[in-house]
Amino acid sequence: MFTQIQPADLMAIIPEIGLVLLAFLVMIYDLVWPKSRKRNLGFLTAGGLAIITALLLTLGYPDGEASSAFGGMIRHDMAAVIFQTIFLVAAAITSLLSVDVEKLRGGEFFALLLISSLGMSLMASATDLIMIYVAFETTSIPAYILAAYFRRDAKSPEAGLKYFLFGAFSSTIMLYGFSLLYGYTGTTHIYTIAQVFAMGGPDAPLLVAAVLVIVGVGFKISAVPFHFWAPDVYEGAPTPVTAFVSTASKTAGFALLLRFFLAGTVGMAYAANDWVPILTAMSVGTMTLGNLLAIWQTNIKRLLAYSSIAHAGYAMMGVVALTSAGATATIFYLAGYVLANLAVFGIVILFANLSDSDEIKDYAGLSRRSPYLALAMMFALLSLAGIPPLVGFFGKFFLFQAAVEAHLTWLAIIGVLNAIVGLYYYLMVIRVMYLFRAEPEVEAIPIPIPRSYGFALVVCVGSTIVLGIYADPLYRWASQAAAALF
Repeated sequence: MFTQIQPADLMAIIPEIGLVLLAFLVMIYDLVWPKSRKRNLGFLTAGGLAIITALLLTLGYPDGEASSAFGGMIRHDMAAVIFQTIFLVAAAITSLLSVDVEKLRGGEFFALLLISSLGMSLMASATDLIMIYVAFETTSIPAYILAAYFRRDAKSPEAGLKYFLFGAFSSTIMLYGFSLLYGYTGTTHIYTIAQVFAMGGPDAPLLVAAVLVIVGVGFKISAVPFHFWAPDVYEGAPTPVTAFVSTASKTAGFALLLRFFLAGTVGMAYAANDWVPILTAMSVGTMTLGNLLAIWQTNIKRLLAYSSIAHAGYAMMGVVALTSAGATATIFYLAGYVLANLAVFGIVILFANLSDSDEIKDYAGLSRRSPYLALAMMFALLSLAGIPPLVGFFGKFFLFQAAVEAHLTWLAIIGVLNAIVGLYYYLMVIRVMYLFRAEPEVEAIPIPIPRSYGFALVVCVGSTIVLGIYADPLYRWASQAAAALF
């Protein structure tokens, strides 16, 4: 069996090989290093992820046409590479943000983070139903454990249990959808399935299977009506885990959504008429409900949970456009969202470490206690809100433009109205930081910024600014990835 593996196959799974080796290395050093050095496990993980990213962008960069590996179960193309890069960067930033959270210094935490990233990497490149499901579960199971990592905290085990129950239920439904597709077509390869239905296969079976798959993917991206787990899990899970789930895990769900519904069914115009209205309705409901419920939140993690739901609704606009420009806009938007959201969560972690609070009202006077943190928070929130010249503005602009070009002007108008609503609650947090005052003795306490956090925040906030002012390289990269999907 191993003699049949070609060098091209190994090039296609460079991130997966690196993540497995790094997970073993982390566990070995966890056994060897004394407790006083366990903090370095986070640096080891982040450094290893940086090396894997460099290898992916050099040795693993697709040369010319997309290729298949391991009997067609993996597709090596630009779409896979850009999503894998996002996952690796998100995992590396999360590792840095976990360094000074004392309860997260065990090697098993970073190993679980790496295994979940491994699943996401496979989700981005899988083109076989069996591989998709294996990747989906490899992503999810470590995330369930990570959400419940603080065993002595009542909210964390509850978050992990809710995440597990809802996730297991939705993945089972998705698996049943996969079984229907296999039963009707006799194949598990999504491109072959598309060809079977394109030759005149029945509409109803495809629609039923598509709905069942949407349930599983909808849970992963926390889209309405499969969003109800997100606020409780985001609030109860360790904040670095929340940051990872809300960025990398959500992006992995969109990688699967784009690969499955665009690459798998783009040749079937009649099929698109069946499932596109479902996703369009979900997009409208997701962005509207997420934004409206975020207004009333007093806990920063719950506010970011509903904000994350709303951003899933925006990103879905590019999927339902059914165009290369729409897919490009979604990929570009997700990259900007990941950077800005990780920056916000990094500041939330720092603040909670000192004040032991996630309440928005306690951020009063942050601009006087730590001007740099407040400035970084402001830039990240404004990017999420879509204010120019930050990357979030261009992400929304490209999405709205793609919707208009696809003759979905009404959807773009709803997106613009929701963006205005979103701006309100982001400005609400900024208002508390800059205009409200805390008790004098509280404001006198500075917030120290460890170097690992400072580096992570500079990377994230700096990228939201640079990629906003100079968006062309990222847009061209996203455009290449979208072209590979089609």
